[in-house]
Amino acid sequence: MIPVYRDKWRAIALSTERIDREKATEAVRVAYAAIGKKEPEIIFCDSSYAGLQILIQKQLELDINKELINFIFSTLINKNNEVLYKLDTQLINKLRLLRADFITTRDYVLIDELKFKTQLKKNLHSPWLKSQWLASNCCWVNFYVSVLNCSYNQIRWQVLQSLAKFCGWILCYENICIICDRPLHLRFDNQNRLHAEGEPAIEFIDGYSLYSYHGVTLPEKYGKIYPQQWQAEWLLSEENAELRRVLIEGIGYARICQELQAIELDTSQEYTLLKIDTDVDEEPIYLLKMTCPSTSFIHALRVPPNINSAREAISWVNWGVDPEKFGVQT
Repeated sequence: MIPVYRDKWRAIALSTERIDREKATEAVRVAYAAIGKKEPEIIFCDSSYAGLQILIQKQLELDINKELINFIFSTLINKNNEVLYKLDTQLINKLRLLRADFITTRDYVLIDELKFKTQLKKNLHSPWLKSQWLASNCCWVNFYVSVLNCSYNQIRWQVLQSLAKFCGWILCYENICIICDRPLHLRFDNQNRLHAEGEPAIEFIDGYSLYSYHGVTLPEKYGKIYPQQWQAEWLLSEENAELRRVLIEGIGYARICQELQAIELDTSQEYTLLKIDTDVDEEPIYLLKMTCPSTSFIHALRVPPNINSAREAISWVNWGVDPEKFGVQT
């Protein structure tokens, strides 16, 4: 039953449907009442960026997220079975959804904090109570309650479910609660990492967007352009090592060789050992260029910088087998 509950709550966590404002309002009202707080003023916003703008305009400080979380999870589930206690860590790890196949929320916060770097107060870090995190916790609680028949606190479980199901991200303060609507679009690669080419991986209704390439957050100047149109010369000015790696992956060594005028060091039949002298990566780039005799298609593979000949590079690419020992050369 573990995959059933993972799929159920993953669908809720990754929903792009507009939130029902009446249900969201009721979920927040009940949550505040449960921790002894009066009903807050509820403000809806279209993106996480817009939500932080409201936070700054109203100069809100000291969120009550921790107080709410402590209430929800304090004695929520009664794990009084000895076998269940021993299996607890293994089960929760399988049910939390916090693996590579689940959306990571650091990217939302990363862009928000960069844009508000000069305005956010020093003690304000990632203030959102995130619906994805709540849904991830709902997954294992739902399993414990429905499948393992654990006893539980109904009020705490209802508060947790309602916040995860009916709200987007929320900013909880003493008298004000800001609710961010869900994104219009969420796009992933085949490993379920945030990914899109030439368009945002996350896009909100007000136009605020996040670009991502196989899970790596990209600046808009790269993200809005298809990788086939990325330029090798960008590597010369890009200071971020992770972004350089992404650019190299997207552009491909064959194009980099041609556009950055790689130096030829040695040749052996249709193989050429090349070096790129420009300061593209943290260490010199040595490439083995392979030209197909029949199609003239060029393919390039990176090899260690301590290699001195094309033949040595060929051997390294082929797991240490010397070229002369190849039974058939293709």
